[in-house]
Amino acid sequence: METLVVDAGSKLLKAGAAVPDQSPAMIIPSQMKRMVDDGSDDVTLDPIERGFIRDWDAMEDLLRYVAYTGLGWEEGNEGNILFTDPLSTPKAIREQLVQMMFETFNVSGFYASEQAVLSLYAVGRISGCTLDIGHGKIDIAPVLEGAVQHIASKRFELGGTDLTKLLAQELGKSNPSMKLSMSDVEKLKEQHAKCAEDEIAYEKTQNCEIEQHTLPDGQVIRIGGERYSVGEALFQPSILGLEEHGIVEQLVRIISTVSSENHRQLLENTVLCGGTTSMTGFETRFQKEASLCSSAIRPTLVKPPEYMQENVGLYSAWVGGAILAKVVFPQNQHVTKADYDETGPLVVHRKCF
Repeated sequence: METLVVDAGSKLLKAGAAVPDQSPAMIIPSQMKRMVDDGSDDVTLDPIERGFIRDWDAMEDLLRYVAYTGLGWEEGNEGNILFTDPLSTPKAIREQLVQMMFETFNVSGFYASEQAVLSLYAVGRISGCTLDIGHGKIDIAPVLEGAVQHIASKRFELGGTDLTKLLAQELGKSNPSMKLSMSDVEKLKEQHAKCAEDEIAYEKTQNCEIEQHTLPDGQVIRIGGERYSVGEALFQPSILGLEEHGIVEQLVRIISTVSSENHRQLLENTVLCGGTTSMTGFETRFQKEASLCSSAIRPTLVKPPEYMQENVGLYSAWVGGAILAKVVFPQNQHVTKADYDETGPLVVHRKCF
């Protein structure tokens, strides 16, 4: 049985057998609805918030559905499992996850590795810098020889969900009579959001052509320059009311805190990942900002190998996990049931790094 690789994000969970040149067999929403016995409305649950597991009962239900219903595991015949770890995952979360896997799911073996490292593996690198813009957070992580440089890394409590809220505010101003749900706005963002080529181009978008979009309930919404505000907020965080540098300048400043002899290796192997980086125009804008940044060495994007799926950036950590699973489990570098029984949950810090 192939190792099961799970990359659980705030918005989407990616899971499947460890076959690196294929996309994950399951890409499903992490959010769940739980039926209530008294007949009232279903309860919406978010097991993962800002990248970290927060509701363990809901997470157990979600993983049970994925492993047994979705991917064909059989009770009593569970295989190995590898999880991706977000940057700065608290030790307690790693311990509780390995405990759940051995005590509740009875897995044969367990491993966890950091998403930044795995996203680099997916493009054939062991050193570089990842810019991961997820649904609930932005992680910028320099990686040298397969090890995240934690002192230099930075996590921002900002992500796609905040950009959706921004778009809702902007559309509310231009469509004051509309009643918009956040799920409607999320879909509008995915369909219409764009990045302007630079700040000057962004200023001109305020007078851009208005498009009309019919919502599922029949309402017709007008969308103009608002579609550009979403992407611009990543390069001008003041749009969100934040006193921060844009993401390219943040990346360059983070790399500047690492030993200078590694600057070129890190900046010239920059990898974009996370759903928000697939926004129309994002990559072009990133490269334009990179050409103007304060660093003598400019960030240069690494493309996935040609044999990889075109949209691999959406699940590059999962692909890297599938690659790593082909190494750690055959070479017995993972946490075994005997390891867990001997040491308990703390074993995860010794064997998974």
